[in-house]
Amino acid sequence: MSNDVTLLSTTQLLDAFRAKSLSPVEVTDAVLARIEDLQPKMNAFVTVCTDVARKAAKDAEAALSKGEGGALIGVPFSVKDLVPTAGVRTTFGSAVFSENVPAHDAVSVQRLKEAGGILLGKTTTPALGHKAITTSLVSGISRNPWNLDRTCGGSSGGSAAAVASGQGPLAIGTDGGGSVRIPASACGIVGLKPTLGRIPQESPADLFGTLSYIGPMTRTVADAALMFAIMGGPDACDPWAQGQPAMPDLSITKDASVPTDLKAAWFPLLGNSALDNGVRTAVEGAVSVFTDLGLNIEPEEDVLEPGDGMWRTIGYSAQYARMVQHLEATPDLIDPTLKENMAEGMKVTGVDLQKALFARSNIYRTIEKIFAKYDLMITPTLAAPPPAADFDAHEEIVIEGKPAGKLRAAWYAYTHPFNMSGHPAITLPCGWTDDGLPVGVQLVAPWYREDRLLQLAAAFEEAQPWADKWPNM
Repeated sequence: MSNDVTLLSTTQLLDAFRAKSLSPVEVTDAVLARIEDLQPKMNAFVTVCTDVARKAAKDAEAALSKGEGGALIGVPFSVKDLVPTAGVRTTFGSAVFSENVPAHDAVSVQRLKEAGGILLGKTTTPALGHKAITTSLVSGISRNPWNLDRTCGGSSGGSAAAVASGQGPLAIGTDGGGSVRIPASACGIVGLKPTLGRIPQESPADLFGTLSYIGPMTRTVADAALMFAIMGGPDACDPWAQGQPAMPDLSITKDASVPTDLKAAWFPLLGNSALDNGVRTAVEGAVSVFTDLGLNIEPEEDVLEPGDGMWRTIGYSAQYARMVQHLEATPDLIDPTLKENMAEGMKVTGVDLQKALFARSNIYRTIEKIFAKYDLMITPTLAAPPPAADFDAHEEIVIEGKPAGKLRAAWYAYTHPFNMSGHPAITLPCGWTDDGLPVGVQLVAPWYREDRLLQLAAAFEEAQPWADKWPNM
């Protein structure tokens, strides 16, 4: 066991608590000290709940002394600032809502607390999670722990940066177009976007047409499985969370093996046209590892039309509808890149929106055809290493020395199709670029098969472990 308790996984912490070799108070104090130390460098938090966390740690310690406590007793976690937290400021990354304090916890937060988890605070996000770079008028620039000049990704950027650098082992993220998987890949951690409705998400204004998912962000697969098991399950707050199958038995993740009858499709490109050579090498290495583990993998040609325009039509028109009153009343409080999104969203007609929704249905149909032939899809998570920390989300990204397009079209074309289709997807650290930046591989499964993703992820983690690699902070 590491001498630095901030580097321990949740499963290691729980074992130590039961053995009485560590206490929740000791761990929480250590994590809070690490947050205080790293905040000026990385800026992963917008609000830190120091007093609340210390009180919860004392309560957890008392419960443990009586042999009581839930599945997460005494373990610290953080929450993306898009997710409501009772009595704790929730700004949605926007200066418009800088003083907003919800009266109730989101279901995901409530479930982690009821399991004994200790809320550390709220992690940074761009306004309304509107881009894949974590900068905002509320919190400034958040940075990648592996290279402070690079972005930690977004929009769950603060969550990923915190987990990757020992500022708590668990974080709740949200994923509207890749916002869990993008920063998880950029920061070298595990990020799971579950099936639509698996983890109740009550915040979207349009519950029925939502693109947003709650997902766990962790350093190990076992921690992701534990978090998913606690947060998942039906709740009336989310129509997609009703009538779903029972949550899977995740003890399967303890069997780090690959069933020999599974067949996967490998997509080097998926709606994009460029892939960084270093990223390709790392992800092809991951494909080889899965092959060695017994997974039958076949390369496939790209089957998706570029989906950037469709996503913008749906997403930007929603951002405009949500924020137009604030644009008129307090324009200086709207982030410039969000204003650009809204300007485009304002021009969307009803016919444009309906055509985009039709296209969303076609993405689902296309992916279902893939799963009629294969059990899994494998892709890179991102097409290139993370750009600069202050990168303008409306600029083109350069891949292999050439402008490749804007971020959604060129950098994270692999993630947003599965927000449209509802399929579960996980990103895993699979290697490093020559300049030391993490690379992620994405696995995608049929609806409600998170157990399959987590089992394969556990096997990959055992074959190619990453949890002992930490940024030099």
